[in-house]
Amino acid sequence: MNRLKDATSPYLLQHADNPVDWWEWSDEAFAEARRRNVPILLSVGYAACHWCHVMAHESFEDARTAGLMNELYVNIKVDREERPDVDAVYMEATQAMTGQGGWPMTVFMTPEGHPFYCGTYFPRPQFQALLQAVHKAWTEQRDEVVDQGQKVVAALTSRGGIGSAEGVADQGAPRVPDSGELEQAVRVLARSYDETRGGFGRAPKFPPSMVLEFLLRHHARTGDDQALAMAGHTLEAMARGGMYDQLGGGFARYSVDDSWVVPHFEKMLYDNALLARVYAHWWRLTGSPFARRIALETCDWMLRDLRTPEGGLASALDADSEGVEGKFYVWTPGQLREVLGEEDGAYAAELFNVTGPGTFEHGTSVLQLLRDPEDEDRYERVRTRLFAAREQRVPPARDDKVVAAWNGLAIAALAECGALMGRADLVAAATEVAALITRLHMTDARLLRTSRNGVAGANAGVLEDYADVAEGLLALHGVTGDPAYVAQAGALLDTVLDRFGDGMGGFYDTADDAERLFRRPQDPTDNATPSGQFAAAGALLSYAALTGSERHREAAGAALTPAGLLAREHARFAGWGLAVAEAHATGPLEIAVIGGRDDERTRVLHRTALMATAPGAVVSIGEPGADGVPLLQGRGLVDGAPAAYVCRGFTCRLPVTTPADLGRELRV
Repeated sequence: MNRLKDATSPYLLQHADNPVDWWEWSDEAFAEARRRNVPILLSVGYAACHWCHVMAHESFEDARTAGLMNELYVNIKVDREERPDVDAVYMEATQAMTGQGGWPMTVFMTPEGHPFYCGTYFPRPQFQALLQAVHKAWTEQRDEVVDQGQKVVAALTSRGGIGSAEGVADQGAPRVPDSGELEQAVRVLARSYDETRGGFGRAPKFPPSMVLEFLLRHHARTGDDQALAMAGHTLEAMARGGMYDQLGGGFARYSVDDSWVVPHFEKMLYDNALLARVYAHWWRLTGSPFARRIALETCDWMLRDLRTPEGGLASALDADSEGVEGKFYVWTPGQLREVLGEEDGAYAAELFNVTGPGTFEHGTSVLQLLRDPEDEDRYERVRTRLFAAREQRVPPARDDKVVAAWNGLAIAALAECGALMGRADLVAAATEVAALITRLHMTDARLLRTSRNGVAGANAGVLEDYADVAEGLLALHGVTGDPAYVAQAGALLDTVLDRFGDGMGGFYDTADDAERLFRRPQDPTDNATPSGQFAAAGALLSYAALTGSERHREAAGAALTPAGLLAREHARFAGWGLAVAEAHATGPLEIAVIGGRDDERTRVLHRTALMATAPGAVVSIGEPGADGVPLLQGRGLVDGAPAAYVCRGFTCRLPVTTPADLGRELRV
């Protein structure tokens, strides 16, 4: 049966024509396993996953392998991006049982959902042997297999990590990381910092977006030059290497080497949204033209390659084209000469480090830009011609589902980059994305996680969806002044407080009325994106700064407790929590701009406010007497002129009316 043909997930649709009798994750699938008295084979992946494609081609499209799967198991296919809760609990089991994780994730479990054997990618011969071995164990050693699954579940449900309610309770009352812990986090990061190549740790190197945001904020608050140097070196190294698309903009998922040369070529919305924002903040702090260019090119890539007809942003581009990883992006010297001619071809080969032996596979090279070109006009001309030629190649496939959380991250990035850098089109795009999310994904302060082709999926939003969408809406309010965004963010954050709390100051990753799995997922550590808990802390703190809500401020502080614990030895996994803690340490600063939006004096004050480098500063702008945002209440013009008020905790200094005076107030 082709049960996947009506799925909303492009990843599931990739498997709709497999000879495997796939089920979506559902009560009906578990009931079928109980009826047949067979185990469940759970396969978890995502559309842009290279090794997921490999296993699909080798095994799931193979008639003999599919026959074994259909005869011996009920087979469930899950898109980890649609169901991060399912992915989280079974990845925890996989890591506990094997010491590692990854995708595709392959889990054998009882009809009750208890995992008893886990792994990731298996080549076809090993996978066929495994299918038969697990079946033999199920039929001949059923009691031992069931007992193993029960023991795995018992072990996972009983242990408490740093971010669990039990782990936090062991540390005493919830509290915000203090200045000493924030300084300790910088020292911990310095120990794993690669002084030669930038970044942290060894290969593979992932873009440490949240850590970089923390380091920039720490420098802004304390003047710590080491923090700024680590951030700036890493940001420049990433954008000059092959992980950055030197022709089309945008970053790949990670670098397989420690020098940022060879990427894993898939390009994700969430990486690029986070990176566009941090490059914009680097520019705001330092004035670097390079940072500005990368921020804008990354935004342009998101809108060019990921924008959907409905106004949202798709999830990702695949790593492969024509079945070959990276084929769309790599070049040989001969290909450069073919497009550009001998002279410009040689120039491009030298500029982009395209060599005869190649820097990638089969004599091909990934483009790098290790130095700024001396002749900017020639560089732009060559780059434009190469981009046009590349557009004639077969492009990577696009995962066109819209994920609420990642679109929330993009709203914040597009809004801030547009406002800071004078790109009204980016602000307009952020407004369109916000309209789609609030119209299609949001009903009565509840969120659905995904949509596709303008149709909402059935999967409930998880904590990161609520937190990241709220973050995006609050950033968009700061740019546009529309009070509706504050109200919408507040409704989402009230749901977070009412439905996700663990009773100890932290948050679960799923709501209290979500589907029950064998363990309710809760992980405050950052991964590829900010953890739901730290993202919630940031949005709660910004909302409190705009509204004066002590309830939301206290909740933000309590949710930051794990960041202080992680700062001592594992700061790389708490970057966003530490960044939010920097904002908490400075107030955060609240800036109210009062004046007519058509008045140039108001616009200049507003732009000056948005350029504030104080960590996590919030901005609101409105007409005198405007309703809807408490920060603006009771604040008016000064002698008939637009004015700006700089406040902490709703206690404001004297208003100012010139950008120079506001700049001085913001430096205090």
